[in-house]
Amino acid sequence: MAYRIGLGTDFHQLVTGRKLWLGGIEIPHNKGMLGHSDADVLLHAVCDALLGALGLGDIGLHFPDSDKTLKDIDSKILLEKSYQLIRQKGFRIVNLDTVVCLEKPKIMIYAPEMRAIMAGILELNADDISIKATTTEKLGFIGREEGVMAQAVVLLRKTD
Repeated sequence: MAYRIGLGTDFHQLVTGRKLWLGGIEIPHNKGMLGHSDADVLLHAVCDALLGALGLGDIGLHFPDSDKTLKDIDSKILLEKSYQLIRQKGFRIVNLDTVVCLEKPKIMIYAPEMRAIMAGILELNADDISIKATTTEKLGFIGREEGVMAQAVVLLRKTD
């Protein structure tokens, strides 16, 4: 098959006392995401999209939270390792489309930096990566600022 599509979704709880990592950068905020790693919900969704496109399972299979060596790991490392699995199967990314759902903080001013970081890891042009942000208009756990959700869709192409 020459093309494969993958979808990734991730959720993390927002808590005080943690840094807010999103798209590979630290964003100033009074809360951060809770997780075994740095809990970068956006990069985790991208990892799941990459792995899912080739039927390789999900981020929890490859990087389980029971692995103590992964405690507080930088999610950019997880993204790089996920991408290497894709490359080993002979695929490259055509484009990546993402959305982050959170009430606060506003993140779109950080999107160019996030795109540049992901582009460097994924051997893409930043123009091949889309980052969008939305809220739930104060509805549900996201609206109450208790959590964050991200989704990613990736198109892969088989290389020669």
